[in-house]
Amino acid sequence: MADGPAPSPAPPAPPPEEARGRTFPCQQCGADLVFHIGAQRLRCEHCGFEKALEFEPGKAVEEHALQEALSGIARRRSEARPAPAGQQELRCEACGATVVFQGTLTASACAYCGEPVQREKAHAAPDRIPVDGLLTFAVPAERAQGALRGWVQGRWFAPGEWKKRGIDGRLEGVYLPFFTFDAMTATRYAGERGDHYTVTVRDGNRTRTETRVRWSPAAGAFQRFFDDVLVPAFRSLPMPLLERLEPWPLAQVMPFSEGALSGKLAHTYDMELEPGFTAARGRIDAALAADVRARIGGDVQRIHQLQTQYAGLTYKHLLLPVWLMAYRYRDRSYRVAVNAVTGEVHGERPWSPVKIALAVVAAAIVAGLAFLAGQGS
Repeated sequence: MADGPAPSPAPPAPPPEEARGRTFPCQQCGADLVFHIGAQRLRCEHCGFEKALEFEPGKAVEEHALQEALSGIARRRSEARPAPAGQQELRCEACGATVVFQGTLTASACAYCGEPVQREKAHAAPDRIPVDGLLTFAVPAERAQGALRGWVQGRWFAPGEWKKRGIDGRLEGVYLPFFTFDAMTATRYAGERGDHYTVTVRDGNRTRTETRVRWSPAAGAFQRFFDDVLVPAFRSLPMPLLERLEPWPLAQVMPFSEGALSGKLAHTYDMELEPGFTAARGRIDAALAADVRARIGGDVQRIHQLQTQYAGLTYKHLLLPVWLMAYRYRDRSYRVAVNAVTGEVHGERPWSPVKIALAVVAAAIVAGLAFLAGQGS
């Protein structure tokens, strides 16, 4: 069997500069426009031209009915509708993080772990929930770096070498996806209120005071509206890390504008809407339990029954700005995050076993001295 013509070689992968693309060309010189944090506008770093962010006419950040959205998602996916044109999704082979870009690739490394992400790993995104709004970057990289240095110096029980050397890494500006949920709740509860009282008890020739609890029944009902319960919509970073960046000034959320993403990464969610609401409901239920304990009152409480009905469930899909850094210390990886609106810093850090051991010994000595002083009185 004769061989056919040799297949044409595949075109070479574009170099990183071409892979980033030019989604927002400058109207004066044709260079890239990027979002400028200080000006809160698009700016050309080549000629200085500035342009305001553009929004669809009449566009507003709106709540969406949760149950309707869940039904619509299930229906569209059962019909296997194609993904929106021009949208691409990349998956980091090292840590599994999912990155979405409108149009072309805008970075060549994963912001979560620093692993290079190649263009040929892109694949068409499945049906996605549209972004409703965002907060733009307000803290520049220099200020975030300063906040990070202050955070390092404020860590107790950290290795002295780590605090002296500081964190060696590069901050990456990233828009991360979140869901917010609204809910009207109606709660009924029953339990017991415990009030402390003291009695004097004779023990041989000595007397001592005991604290006891007097229990009485308690029950009631109340309503509470929860507004913008925020849930990180992905699992590529630890949820507690990002929850500690709260609060966010969500009253300042603006309608989604692609221009705000220029020069930054934008990550899509990898937690679907339904499990996102499950996480939000966990936070709501915890807040309601705290409300019930406060309403029961007393020194201690017992909750025997707590029933909650939910109504008026709505959601929004937001992008919030974060400065991320992955760094290494003694062959171990750590991650830190800076709220790019408020400057709040939280992250992973090393601990000094020696400092912790010395603190434990010192606490034991203080406790022992206190005990001996009590015995001698």
